[in-house]
Amino acid sequence: MKDVDLRGMISTVVTPFDENDQVDLDLLRGEVKYLLDQGVTAICACGSTGEGQTLSIEESQAICEVVVDEVAGRVPVIGGVIQNSTAQAIRYSLALKAAGVDALQVTPVHYVFAPSPEETVEHYRLVGEATDLPIVLYNVVPWALVPIDTIERLADVPQVVAVKQSGGDTHLLADLLHRVRDRFTILAALDDLHYPAFVLGAHGALAAIPTVTPKLSVELWDAVQAGDHATALQLHERILTVWRAIDGPNLPATLKAALQLQGREGGLPRKPFAPATAKERERIAAALRSANLID
Repeated sequence: MKDVDLRGMISTVVTPFDENDQVDLDLLRGEVKYLLDQGVTAICACGSTGEGQTLSIEESQAICEVVVDEVAGRVPVIGGVIQNSTAQAIRYSLALKAAGVDALQVTPVHYVFAPSPEETVEHYRLVGEATDLPIVLYNVVPWALVPIDTIERLADVPQVVAVKQSGGDTHLLADLLHRVRDRFTILAALDDLHYPAFVLGAHGALAAIPTVTPKLSVELWDAVQAGDHATALQLHERILTVWRAIDGPNLPATLKAALQLQGREGGLPRKPFAPATAKERERIAAALRSANLID
């Protein structure tokens, strides 16, 4: 299995869609270039920010091929898999492996019916054996969170190397760091709480907000590592202002509006989501100005 360093500030990347709801790979290249220039330590495509749950297997593979090509080995590339059966997760994972990704980010199955802890471990074991790629457990689905006891049992699956803790709260993050930090890379993903997560000892972050504020987020990580908490707190406040303005059930739309207001082009959200409204754009623009990201 490939050895990949997944510490630091990892950014997701949006999937730009055009007026016909098709993926715009040229715009995707521009976003990848921008994120690399800001110093992110890895890039994750086809996750929640990338609207991975809406993508066909062909679209997911094409997106990851472009990201891998544009990154050209400078940082690791993680491919997101958001599927609802082991068979589907393996199909997508193998397609992303063929695209050249360095690691996978895989959700547990999360439709109405919940697998047992044994079945969840088996899910990840089979995906790991089929791909032999490092896997980030993407613990995000509110009604299907993988509990700490099950995560401990995943220690027996060698391909599961990291946990991205998105769902729940800092209590679960604290338990993860307390009980399994020596076995797994623990990545913070509560977008408004990266600063306290880093203080607690998280190995990095993999989240949506670095997609909007990559430079500030990288600086936050660096400040905490340097023990400069005065600077870290200032950065936290600026990032929090932006997150509060974009957080919501139509995040793909508000996040892309935040990119556009900064002169970037992330395309349209995939239908049925509509672009951010004028009122939402005004709120986001005010937050970006407050964070000194636009004039």
